[in-house]
Amino acid sequence: MSSVSKRIAIGADHGGFELKGRLVEGLRQVGHQVEDVGAFSPEPVDYPVFARKVAEAVASGRADLGVMIDGAGIGSAMVANKVPGVRAALAYDLSSARNSREHNDANVLTLGASLIGPGLAGQIVDLWLATECTESRHQKRVAMFADSAEVEAAGSSNVKVTLNPRDPGTAGVSLSETDIERVVERLVQMTGPIESFGNGAQQGPCIGNCPDTARHFIHLGATGLTSVAEVDPPGRIPEDLARYIDHTLLKPDATEEQIRRLCADALEYNFRSVCVNPTWVSLCGQLLRGSDVLTCTVVGFPLGANEPETKALEARRAIRCGAREIDMVLNVGALKSGNDELVLRDIRAVVEACRDGSAVCKVILETALLTDDEKRRACELARTARANFVKTSTGFSSGGATVEDVALMAEVVRPAGMEVKASGGIKSYTDAKALIAAGATRLGASASMAIVQEAVAGTVSA
Repeated sequence: MSSVSKRIAIGADHGGFELKGRLVEGLRQVGHQVEDVGAFSPEPVDYPVFARKVAEAVASGRADLGVMIDGAGIGSAMVANKVPGVRAALAYDLSSARNSREHNDANVLTLGASLIGPGLAGQIVDLWLATECTESRHQKRVAMFADSAEVEAAGSSNVKVTLNPRDPGTAGVSLSETDIERVVERLVQMTGPIESFGNGAQQGPCIGNCPDTARHFIHLGATGLTSVAEVDPPGRIPEDLARYIDHTLLKPDATEEQIRRLCADALEYNFRSVCVNPTWVSLCGQLLRGSDVLTCTVVGFPLGANEPETKALEARRAIRCGAREIDMVLNVGALKSGNDELVLRDIRAVVEACRDGSAVCKVILETALLTDDEKRRACELARTARANFVKTSTGFSSGGATVEDVALMAEVVRPAGMEVKASGGIKSYTDAKALIAAGATRLGASASMAIVQEAVAGTVSA
């Protein structure tokens, strides 16, 4: 979140009225000066009226930036962009929010209240306000947005648009050697390496038919293709153990007070995420806003026996409410029946929902119920479906994470750049060390604080 106070004009129609109220309160709490231009009730109104008010506040200089909310956010962006000097952009996830500011210097943000929940909306606004357009190559392109009337009004504009003879497609934007290197690197990330075959032909895999290639380059540093943070190599005990831990509370009788305490503890210890049941996702998103702690939730939990379409819907809903990571339970019965086609479709439905929402997907195998062969098959299917992680257990079955299971899972998925989450029965730093050494790059635990405290105590005594 930006530490600099900004003047923000915010508006909404009746569809965005409730969300606007939450955002106004949050923005004022962190010190921004907010001008609410309406609507001031949930009675039906016309969104163009309020979109124009927001845009005019920005164009006149009365506000530094503007936020407008309607049902889908599309119409308001179109209206706002009719006002000279306004660059309005619709954002539906964190990636689009960052891009609209960093690359396009958007000064009005539009949101669709029917597309995203309040938790995700708050995160989008925070990130959007904190991001700036600073690189000269982006600023040059933004200058080209101006129409003829704006250029005339500017009068003394120094913007000169010419064609670069070496690269007609750049419309006057010259590319430095660094720019070219970045383009080449991006293309390599997207298409994978080219391999030479004995007949002299050049042929290489692409992401569409070889996702392992993409994962390989991601782990070489192509972080722009994924929201997954870089992790330490398996077997190395991290200095900041807390960042390996999903601080978990999935009990059916968990109360709001306990969830609030969970988030407070996660903020204090800086855990990687809190993992909660879907009903608490919006609350966690609000409580963790502006921090490095993610909101994780479960899908098809704890049995995994829902239809794939139901799981996908559940995942999409959770992501709209602010979840950044989804731990799904695969269809254990289908796997044990040998119905790999159904298991693959089951996982892929949730993976696609996560990819659409820029969320991480972890596939829970429930290893205590599986043979080693079934564990391997489940890992291969998760790999084929392009999941980010495989995970051992729900914590609600007959057993939890074991060193042997983590090692087996890591052996299958590590070549694809996937990760392993160990979960279930992790009670001590000794447990954590053994599982990390076996290949786990994430730990799910309810005893998170005790684990970290034991690690700190051991370090001090040593």
